[in-house]
Amino acid sequence: MSLYLKYRPKDLSQIKGNKSLVDSLNNMLSNKETCPHTFLLHGPTGCGKTTIARIIANELGCHERDFIEINTADLRGIDTSREIINRSQFAPIQGSIMVWLIDECHKLTNDAQNALLKLLEDTPKHIYIILCTTDPQKLLSTIKGRCIQFQVSPLNDIEMFQLLRRIVRDEKEELNKQIFDQIIETSQGLPRNAIQILEQVLNTSEEERLTTAKKNIDNQTEIIELCRALLKNSNWNQVKEILARLKGQEAESIRRVVLGYCQAILLKSENDKAAMIIEEFWEPTYDIGFPGIVYACYSIINK
Repeated sequence: MSLYLKYRPKDLSQIKGNKSLVDSLNNMLSNKETCPHTFLLHGPTGCGKTTIARIIANELGCHERDFIEINTADLRGIDTSREIINRSQFAPIQGSIMVWLIDECHKLTNDAQNALLKLLEDTPKHIYIILCTTDPQKLLSTIKGRCIQFQVSPLNDIEMFQLLRRIVRDEKEELNKQIFDQIIETSQGLPRNAIQILEQVLNTSEEERLTTAKKNIDNQTEIIELCRALLKNSNWNQVKEILARLKGQEAESIRRVVLGYCQAILLKSENDKAAMIIEEFWEPTYDIGFPGIVYACYSIINK
């Protein structure tokens, strides 16, 4: 079993970080009579949205056979919505409730989203619907308005270190601080990324562990190139070419790499340009997406 699955939280008490979200869910789920039937969890890939959705289903008392997960990256049309609506008319198979987890729900077509509106507004007593997305701005406002919304945030460095250290101890392994720091820097606050990198590190010899941790930073080469171009006051045409190569990547992940890189620059010495970049990239891009990255870069170049 992979470390990510082995150490996946089983209940709200095991979730690291996101304290206000956990507190809110604890309060809601403590009273099943007043608990909402539609949830929207949004945040970057690997931050724990699906894990939290599964915990919500478990806390509601949903049996495994009545938990249905759909990834709309593969099933995004109106037929998917019709299937959900039709099956929601029937009683659960094993328990008293049925939970639908609709992952990557922003990939549903507009027709498919519109078809779900009635079900989200008048959800049967035995039905709960949990939507998960990395791009809530692509959802219809009417969809978002019918759900209780939670932003799942990446972990800060202290929270990430505590998570990784606990896993290393439980695995009866040892790592030096430099390797921990490298994993934390590379993972950009995303627990799934961090645990996957940690597993690669633990599966190599002690002499190769730091090298293995550093290899993962290569996946961020294009974003690092963007950071360097912004810091060097490159012209817009050069920056535009890099952005064209980044198009299609998750905007919030790009933003966090930029912030992490510029933070490292500032911690080494004073750098007004790095501070300006942090300021322009300060706001999350969940609602605006990749256009927010483009606008931030354009603003920096033209200041």
